[in-house]
Amino acid sequence: MALLATLPLALLALGAAAPKPDAVEIREWPVPWKDTRPRDPAVDRQGRVWFVGQRGDYVGWLDPASGKFGRHALEAGSGPHNVIVGADGQLWVAGNTAAYIGRMDPETGKVVKYAMPEAEAEDPHTLVAAADGDIWFTVQGGGYVGRLEPKSGAVRLVKVPTRGARPYGILVDRSGRPWFNEFGTNAVGSIDPKTMALREHRLPDAGARGRRLALPGDGGVWYVDYARGFLARLDSRTGKVQEWQTPGGAGSLPYAMASDDRGRIWFVESGPQPNRLVGFDPKARRFFSITEIPSGGSTVRHMVFDPRARALWFGTDKNTIGRARVP
Repeated sequence: MALLATLPLALLALGAAAPKPDAVEIREWPVPWKDTRPRDPAVDRQGRVWFVGQRGDYVGWLDPASGKFGRHALEAGSGPHNVIVGADGQLWVAGNTAAYIGRMDPETGKVVKYAMPEAEAEDPHTLVAAADGDIWFTVQGGGYVGRLEPKSGAVRLVKVPTRGARPYGILVDRSGRPWFNEFGTNAVGSIDPKTMALREHRLPDAGARGRRLALPGDGGVWYVDYARGFLARLDSRTGKVQEWQTPGGAGSLPYAMASDDRGRIWFVESGPQPNRLVGFDPKARRFFSITEIPSGGSTVRHMVFDPRARALWFGTDKNTIGRARVP
């Protein structure tokens, strides 16, 4: 049975009375394989929602219309961390504990593995597909950012110069430039896709630890500061950083993050229990919504926006797949 909640949103405003906020409907589907940490969903052309069972060594799918689940097994010890849908409709899976990226046929479950060319790059973490079809990815423990070319199968790695940088979330902007969080230090990184030159953009607070990011197309690289409880914007041209304390404050642990088709920022505060989905309007520079995750969430680690359904998709450590329809 799906968990469904439409909760009133807390509007954060100072001074004059605030206008009535829009409601966000959140629905969750309990995953039938217990305690497998379903996470990092991706939506295919048919509307199926794919996800990985990090503790269950599988790639699963949900048909939201029927509520039906299915899955393809991976080899034991794969520790899948992330799945995305490529330009050709194939699935790409990060074998986080087995040092490979896999291309999976969504119908048969057959996997073609691409090994990492460096022994230190043993934990592919988060994948993202660029507009040209290339797959960019982070390697958290190994300290690399990489690019996989699907046509040739070639994998190229770039070492992050800061020791213990822990490259984490990654997205590609409209020019084809990947941006990534350095969760182990106070920096956001970027790579020139032509030269593969890596640049670290130092954040002003030494304690800042960005974990996920969003690129709404306003020239800013938005990120959540997990350690300090801030939402922040890095100007991609000037390097200037603006920060807003999250509604839950210093202990809010903001984690999963995405932007919608209206350029608004959404993230989940994973510190409060239940977890809370928070909306921020960059134009008005204000938080405009807070909605509790019906299952509690425990921790929501990654989130994507599907423009066709105008919905955010996420997995929870409560063993659910969730959908939030945004106004």
